[in-house]
Amino acid sequence: MALNPRFAGQKLAAHVSPYTMHTLEFYWDYVCPYSKKMFDTVYDGVFPIVKQKYADKVQFIFRQQIQPWHPSSTLVHEAGAAVLQTDPDKFWEFSKALFGKSAEYYDVKVVNETRNATYERLSKLAESVGIDGKKIYSLLKISDQPDKDGGLNSGNSVTNDVKLMVKANRLTGVHVTPTVLFNGVVEGGISSSFTKEEWEQWLEKNVT
Repeated sequence: MALNPRFAGQKLAAHVSPYTMHTLEFYWDYVCPYSKKMFDTVYDGVFPIVKQKYADKVQFIFRQQIQPWHPSSTLVHEAGAAVLQTDPDKFWEFSKALFGKSAEYYDVKVVNETRNATYERLSKLAESVGIDGKKIYSLLKISDQPDKDGGLNSGNSVTNDVKLMVKANRLTGVHVTPTVLFNGVVEGGISSSFTKEEWEQWLEKNVT
């Protein structure tokens, strides 16, 4: 599936190639421990291999997959959407920071916290990687007042972007996180338990 230019920061490529590249799409949820496990392997171990051996052959796309049975999943992905609006070049770095603190946004950690309080924490996390936290919070904050038409369910400044992400993901039929697509087709042989060495073998076999 093509990448909406609004979400260009979701792409991670070591080289801008004039030729068609292979594409690995990763459907990850920030509050899914298995997504965290795969992200850490891919970002810290696999991408350096790509830069060294496959820079002009393969690119990565982070597909933000909200898992609604964890209510905070929406909130953390909204933060990702706010980063894409504010400083898209830092999206992967922010994602690394968020996965590193992901347990702080699990159900038990947010159940007694207001929505805006969670946004405040996420905004401070964005500041830790050099992003304007005040800008992030301004995009995320939910007003406690009706909108100009009296509406009580107006969302925030990233709501429309999240709707686009969810709509695109639904069209692929992805349910489980993590899920990996290779050139648009689900690659069922890849799991969160894949090691750096197994990834290296897979790339050698499939990326030519």
